[in-house]
Amino acid sequence: MGLGHCQKMGESMSTQQKRHALITGASSGIGKATALAFAEAGIDVALVSRSLEKLEAVATQAKQTGVEAKAYTLDLANLPQVEAKIKAIAQDFGNIDILVNNAGIGHTGNLTETSLDDWQQVININLTSVFECVKGILPGMRDRGTGTIINVASIAAKQAFAGWGAYCVSKAGLLALSQTLAQEERAHGIRVTAICPGAVNTEIWDTDTVHVNFDRSKMLTPEIVAQSILHTVLLPPQAVIDELILMPNAGTF
Repeated sequence: MGLGHCQKMGESMSTQQKRHALITGASSGIGKATALAFAEAGIDVALVSRSLEKLEAVATQAKQTGVEAKAYTLDLANLPQVEAKIKAIAQDFGNIDILVNNAGIGHTGNLTETSLDDWQQVININLTSVFECVKGILPGMRDRGTGTIINVASIAAKQAFAGWGAYCVSKAGLLALSQTLAQEERAHGIRVTAICPGAVNTEIWDTDTVHVNFDRSKMLTPEIVAQSILHTVLLPPQAVIDELILMPNAGTF
């Protein structure tokens, strides 16, 4: 089945029953591209990140397709508040059918040079915040007997890279979380997918915690990853992609 067919199927489904997605890290990169791809497919989007201004811009763009789009500010690094705030967002926006856990940070540095604070920050944002977001959404999905959870991991979940220790561990943990969640929730009608992209040309390469110099022109684009996430979501409910490895044709960097 081609992606175009899946999109048409998704559009026809959306006219019968509106679906609601919550996307973390939705103000830029993969999250923004996914929000806009979902909007084009007729899926309402709740947009979550720290920057209200950037989220509002994405929401405005998404609304041009005719869907509902709303911005919610949340700092996922503040772990004690995440579950309750995600529940509140779901209550305000409407039942969440699709959860895309995309927010995360990059970090480079050899393990012996990584401070405990830096290590904990990477684990907290890339792994533990996902756990808390899932706990905020899962009860509603269970009540309705349906739902799709997409966890954006990385090829670093499958392949370790020197100088990326904390990041690799966080993403490998996210893959294990996804696999366990899939087994536990399958009986409740909930699908869980871990997507493991190779290098993607996003703002992560410009952040203070990442110090590398790669040819970004050869990387995947956020839009390519977003189309793969949309394809996964639009599969018939009796089918699931457990794990998707998506690589740039140039290979690993």
